[in-house]
Amino acid sequence: MFQSFTAPTSPEQGPPRLAALRKQIKDNGLHGFLVPRADAFQGEYVAPCDERLAWLTGFTGSAGFCAVLDKVAGVFIDGRYRLQVLDQVAPDFTPVHWPEVSLSAWLMDQGCASQVIGFDPWLHTVKEIAALREAAPLIEFKPSKNLVDAIWTDRPARPSAKFFAHPIEFSGKSHEDKITELSAVLAKQGQACTVITLPDAIAWLLNIRGNDIEKNPVPQSFALLHSNGTAELFAPGGKADDILGHLGPKVSVRPMDDFLSAVAALEGPVRIDPKSCPERVLTALTCAGRVVVKAPDLCELPKACKNPVEIAGTREAHLRDGAAMVRFLAWLDAEAPKGGVTEIDVVKTLEGFRRDTNALRDISFDTIAGTGPNGAVIHYRVTEGTNRTLSTGDLIVVDSGGQYLDGTTDITRTIAIGAVGADERRCYTRVLQGMIAISRARFPVGVAGQHIDALARFALWSDGLDFDHGTGHGVGSYLCVHEGPQRISRLSDVPLEAGMILSNEPGYYRAGAFGIRIENLIVVKEAETLVGGDAHRKQLDFETLTYVPLDRRLIDAGLLSSDEKDWIDGYHAATLQLIGPRVDGEAKHWLERACAPL
Repeated sequence: MFQSFTAPTSPEQGPPRLAALRKQIKDNGLHGFLVPRADAFQGEYVAPCDERLAWLTGFTGSAGFCAVLDKVAGVFIDGRYRLQVLDQVAPDFTPVHWPEVSLSAWLMDQGCASQVIGFDPWLHTVKEIAALREAAPLIEFKPSKNLVDAIWTDRPARPSAKFFAHPIEFSGKSHEDKITELSAVLAKQGQACTVITLPDAIAWLLNIRGNDIEKNPVPQSFALLHSNGTAELFAPGGKADDILGHLGPKVSVRPMDDFLSAVAALEGPVRIDPKSCPERVLTALTCAGRVVVKAPDLCELPKACKNPVEIAGTREAHLRDGAAMVRFLAWLDAEAPKGGVTEIDVVKTLEGFRRDTNALRDISFDTIAGTGPNGAVIHYRVTEGTNRTLSTGDLIVVDSGGQYLDGTTDITRTIAIGAVGADERRCYTRVLQGMIAISRARFPVGVAGQHIDALARFALWSDGLDFDHGTGHGVGSYLCVHEGPQRISRLSDVPLEAGMILSNEPGYYRAGAFGIRIENLIVVKEAETLVGGDAHRKQLDFETLTYVPLDRRLIDAGLLSSDEKDWIDGYHAATLQLIGPRVDGEAKHWLERACAPL
């Protein structure tokens, strides 16, 4: 079983752990300490041994941090987790709405001027610390040993699984070619070397994968890429033994403990990405007197723009995954009306259908299966304590995905359990209209995710509704289900480019009642020139990758335009054509009914 249904910390465990941390803070001459959800590699997901925020507070969201002071401990959470945090933390912790309230402003409001706030320099990026020091110059932010580690006596061991090669039949380009191309960029820009700490960037560059993070096949390691066309991989002992032949002469493998000394010994201008480079690495470079160039990670954009082999692979992965989803939805429609089906049953059954493909490497994130009011918790994760039985009249939000060698999937469907009210159908249809608007969009080259985001919200706004998360995130190719730099979000100024894979997932959430989210994955492609259009003005549009029926019972056709109805019928016809040959029996009959025209 891929997924645990227990929380790492129950609320009652938080207060004694908080008291122990406050003693450490005082004993080390500090006034406060920052506890982020981060590790030294600065990826979004962390290993159990690095789940310090969850261990201390009980909060298990994928983003957030805690600022612990003598009298108050603020847990900073964004709009996705405003409900979840209330269920997971003790009253000793104070939820803080972030980024509306910045850490620097909050600290000043708490009277921290002239005080010393400690932080682990491995767990905060160069950009984070620079921004804090600029925004709150009256506070001293002081590097420190990790004070949580000092009290976490049963901390899990570091991951030990070995790295493995990712074949070129899935990657589409050799790691030797990637090294050559990016080294040439360094040389052209007069930089001798770049430091790479993001595991997914290293995985992409070297065509390797790992099992260090559940559900994200990344190798926890560091790398240096040199302008002379060579690279160094720094890995824990023995973890790279099985890939030495794959890496070849261009890549040397060194112990992880050599990393800081190797960084300090670099000559010539050294490139770092302040968004992902740990503050500790910058300190090593500056103490050694090295010239530092701050610029984006060289791997970020080429990794995001998938090549034709990766796109073909992800198409196949989505069809395979779509067939598993259809089997699951047919099962759910048959079993839920009988009563007794729980959220945990949904999670286990869906994961089982994916395993039955015999191609699943792992799920791509903890499956979200929230029914009734649990569906309003945007990143809800069921536990034994929150497990709810599906009831007639409820909606259930099922957000899930799989990791396959040829691609990473992520899909959300909201499903009616029996007859539901007109209000739920209206809200669902408004969300669906937003998803359709993104799917149909075409736009000039240079348009960013922040420009596209409003299309997903227009129908919701017309009814006075909205949602508190971005409309879409980037997705990797047998890599992380959340991938930058591309997003469909008010916050993203990164222009969309051909080959970028994104999610398209507007939603609506009513606390204490229900949640709705509909999600397909899409890939940016060059759009055909329109008759009468400007041939010189290149445009882009989206290709849909996900083919799984929408719940027609929740669609209020009276709210739809004729173009929207045509899109839905066309989508369902394509779904039947593509997924139909991959299922049989009752699942095939269910699919035929589900894909009938409106």
